[in-house]
Amino acid sequence: MAKPRITFICQSCGAVSNRWAGKCDACGEWNTIVEEGPSGGGIGGGPGGLRSSRKGRPVALASLSGEIEDAPRIVSGIGELDRATGGGFVRGSALLVGGDPGIGKSTLLMQAAAALARNGHRVVYVSGEEAVAQVRLRAQRLGAASAPVELAAETNVEDILATLAEGKRPDLVILDSIQTLWTDLADSAPGTVTQVRASAQSVIRYAKSTGSAVVLVGHVTKEGQIAGPRVVEHMVDGVLYFEGEGGHHYRILRTVKNRFGPTDEIGVFEMSDGGLREVSNPSELFLGERHAKAPGAAVFAGMEGTRPVLVEIQALVAPSPLGTPRRAIVGWDGPRLSMVLAVLEAHCGVRFATNDVYLNVAGGYRISEPAADLAVAAALVSSLTGLALPADCVYFGEISLSGAVRPVAHAQQRLKEAEKLGFGQAVMPAGLEETSAAMVRRSFQPSTLADLVARIAGSRRGRPDDD
Repeated sequence: MAKPRITFICQSCGAVSNRWAGKCDACGEWNTIVEEGPSGGGIGGGPGGLRSSRKGRPVALASLSGEIEDAPRIVSGIGELDRATGGGFVRGSALLVGGDPGIGKSTLLMQAAAALARNGHRVVYVSGEEAVAQVRLRAQRLGAASAPVELAAETNVEDILATLAEGKRPDLVILDSIQTLWTDLADSAPGTVTQVRASAQSVIRYAKSTGSAVVLVGHVTKEGQIAGPRVVEHMVDGVLYFEGEGGHHYRILRTVKNRFGPTDEIGVFEMSDGGLREVSNPSELFLGERHAKAPGAAVFAGMEGTRPVLVEIQALVAPSPLGTPRRAIVGWDGPRLSMVLAVLEAHCGVRFATNDVYLNVAGGYRISEPAADLAVAAALVSSLTGLALPADCVYFGEISLSGAVRPVAHAQQRLKEAEKLGFGQAVMPAGLEETSAAMVRRSFQPSTLADLVARIAGSRRGRPDDD
């Protein structure tokens, strides 16, 4: 009889090796490699022990052409959550929700569970971290105690699936969290790579076979990524990140993967004593505390999925007492800021070599698209010269290394959002088609970044007329 093979698995990235080592060669983490027995496999279609092979059976092949049916969805009634998921929870799908501890993941899912239960859907909430009494306390605080949500406090996957099989098939199952679950198919401790992977596979198999929508809650690492093996993110149908800064009262639900809808969508919520409240117009939230006369502030017209968002970018340029000036960025990409500073110095003659540069996106919002280059450059020049930018102007456009201003997508939606909030002019790339005529007449379309710098510096002459 062949000797069972022992493998060693990294608990950080899931890499498999045939010997133990102090450092993982794949991710570089120390002391994360753990020995796993032969029964710890379980992801390829059952337990990982020795099994007799069976003869495969042929499967039916289909063509690319044919009828296409829309995915059946369960609408929660929470507009921002339905927007992030692409229109609601899809039956038979698995959704992974991640976020920092205390950010509001359980609060959001409890509110969604209560809303669906009141509409006649069977909702099962399984908590692996809290007792039933603790979940009830949260429901009372949120005003959801009267909703017919079924609760359970269990961590064994087999017991959970046996419970769900009794009675009517549930429409939505919430498991909080995936790191606390364990299955009999694996011998390792809960939270390890093998347990998380095997437990997720069993739950996803249940969702696909029964048509129930399953939501998995995942912990995040100190880098902000969902903890556990990345293979779990590939196994599920959608991945949502619940983001927010500790000093701000709003939360953003961001879609990073969705097999049944668009990605890069966001849902905006405001945290209050009674739970999470939807924010239908996030631009007003991000611009609510804006100081129009302060230099170094520019309003960026951005896009998050299909939604335009206006947010204020703040810059502070101050003389540096250090030999190497400081560059501090909150809410934007650090290398991108270095590129914009280099273009301003090389092609516009604006010197930042002896100045500290601080850049902040107001409200703790995070920007990932390069269309913010023009707004960042305008804020930097405004802070350096001490000249406030026009209060009713928005900025968007990408800057190339040659100093040219390049066009960006969705200009029409950006300008419509700006008009709706009372902005009358825009600084944007030239050559954009299908833009709003009213905004175009009062817009400035620089072909190079030097044109924008010259316009800001030339506004000093008309500064007394602005008061």
